Formats: sequence, C-alpha cells, structure tokens
Amino acid sequence: MSENQNLLAEQRRALILDEVRRRGGVRVNELTRKLGVSDMTVRRDLDALARQGVLEKVHGGAVPVIEASTHEPGFEAKSALELSAKEDIARAAADLVSPGTAIALSGGTTTYALAHHLLEVPDLTVVTNSVRVADVFHAAQRTSGQRQGAPVVVLTGGVRTPSDSLVGPVADQAIGTLHFDLLFLGVHGISVEAGLSTPNLAEAETNRRLVQSARRVVVVADHTKWGTVGLSSFATLDQVDTLVTDAGLPGAARAEVSEHLRRLVVAGAPTGDTAD
Repeated sequence: MSENQNLLAEQRRALILDEVRRRGGVRVNELTRKLGVSDMTVRRDLDALARQGVLEKVHGGAVPVIEASTHEPGFEAKSALELSAKEDIARAAADLVSPGTAIALSGGTTTYALAHHLLEVPDLTVVTNSVRVADVFHAAQRTSGQRQGAPVVVLTGGVRTPSDSLVGPVADQAIGTLHFDLLFLGVHGISVEAGLSTPNLAEAETNRRLVQSARRVVVVADHTKWGTVGLSSFATLDQVDTLVTDAGLPGAARAEVSEHLRRLVVAGAPTGDTAD
C-alpha cells in the first residue's frame, strides 16, 4: 500500500481489509505509516470495518474474520470493498457486450458496477434478478428520458436476499423461460473444487437457472473471491466460458483457472492480460 493522505474513506478501508486478509492481521501503527494518516483515522476505519463484520479488532490492530459458509454479507457491506478492482472488472466486462444482444446480470456489487458501464450500449435487452442493477437502468431513464436505443430491462420477481437479489420459485420460473446471449454472474466464492458457490440456498438454485439459460457465461469476480466456498455450489468451472478478475489474482490461481476456462481476462493488469 502506498502512502496517500487524500484517499477516500472507502478506498482506504478497502486497502486496510486487503492488507488484513493478505497478511492475516495488521497493527494500527503499521497502517498509519503505510496510509499516511493519523492513529485516530485508522481506528475509525477499523471500527467501521468491524461493524460490517469483515474483520475483528484486537488489541493494537485487527485480524480477519473466519466466515461461516452460510454467512451472507449485505449489499452495503460488500459495496465498500475492492472498489478499484470492481471498477476495472466492470470496464473490461463491458467490452464483451455487443449492441443489440440479450444479456443477463445476476445480483452482486460487481454486476452493479458493470450496469453503469452498459448504459450507453444501444439496443440491449437486460434481464436481471438484482433490484440494484435494475435501479441503475431505471434511474438513467428517469434522468434522460426514453431515448432511442435505450436498454429494455426485465426484472424478475422473487424473494429479496440480503444482497438485494430476487430468488425463489417465481424468479426461477421467469428465468427458465428465457434465453440469453451472455450472462454476467457475480459470485460469493470460486474454487477449483467447489466451483461457483453462495451461502444462500435459494440464490444457488436461481443462479443455476441463469447458467442453464445462457449461451455464454462470464463470471465477474475480484481476487478475494478465489478460494472462498459458500454453503451451496451452483456451477462448475467447466460451465464458465470467461472469468473477468483483477490483477490481484495470484499467478498460481490464474494457472488453475486457465485449465478449466476458455478465457481468463485480468482487468487492470499492466499489459491487459488475456489468456485463451
């Protein structure tokens, strides 16, 4: 982490959390030096992250929280994490979308970031089970009016999860009757052994329906999702066409992923790495 007194609170906290997870714990005095901020600022950041449930404060510092496979953070808690990585991933994923296609966006903070980059792609049909994603498109229409070529957005019904996704029989039935050119899928966890997983059983079933209805499946997931395993698996890596991730994904993980997927896109890498 480089010293920068002008970091926004969200960016600073994302850097702190990444350091905690990478090293297994940090001390307050280490963070003040690396971030170039006061002891009090670091302690406020640790308090905020502890309230979100993503780390645990200990005497003089913080350690990561070992999450149960059934733990599902809320949308707001997840939206403050890995901001720059999600933005890089969203830009790279948007480049995969052609005008006039039918796409689906699952729930998640990375697909939410992607939605903002799709507003100017003409003649899209967008199916989503994410209230937040649908709000992005609807807010743009309210602001600019119903312009020619604006996306047509279909929001499935269903029961709302902590991550603001709609799941359950109503969502499953609606998705099962549709066919997408491209599915962008956010995930709670990804690994070779467990594939794609989520802590929510109903969301797992809805995600299975999304995968089954798509001609191509693109997973958008930052590097912190690698090695995380939720309660329920809903797809294997072999069912995924493309993974769009960020430069924080270790080389060993990239090699493992490349053995199972047709394409790996590393967003934000110096050379814009793409492995086919």
